[in-house]
Amino acid sequence: KFFLPMTSSSLPNILTLISTFKSLSLPLIFTQHGHTSSELTAPFTNQLVRKWGPSGSIATGSPDWELIPAIAKESTGHPIIGKNTYDAFINTELVTLLKEKEVERVVVCGVMTDCCCDTTARSAFNRGFETWLVDDACGTASDEQHKAGLKGFGFAFGDVVKTEEVLKRLK
Repeated sequence: KFFLPMTSSSLPNILTLISTFKSLSLPLIFTQHGHTSSELTAPFTNQLVRKWGPSGSIATGSPDWELIPAIAKESTGHPIIGKNTYDAFINTELVTLLKEKEVERVVVCGVMTDCCCDTTARSAFNRGFETWLVDDACGTASDEQHKAGLKGFGFAFGDVVKTEEVLKRLK
């Protein structure tokens, strides 16, 4: 629930995308960021824990680690990829799941725009997936960070789109 304040404007759009993907029987894969107790104990082996420190990192199983309730409800029956880096592809089964589901396009939304969303979207692009980063379905700590993440991604990696554009393109 750490990220809930960052979703004040994006959460309704995230839920719209989830609903649309479900209605069109498109694959939904969720991610959840957290660190094990061993990663939060010195010597720190995880680069994010080194950067943010153990008190600035999210412990797996803690209240901050829990999915936002509206997202948790919608995630039932869908894969949830646990990750401990910004990039949801590193040390996870994400690419395997996408290939098993014959996914060609990845639509990325959530938090934080300029960290996990941007990094995962770039990684999807680099793995050969057409990738869309959904501007109004992403949130982060500040508007400046949000715009910077979108600008860098849109310049070199994939489409930055609004929720309405995603809905039009999918139908």
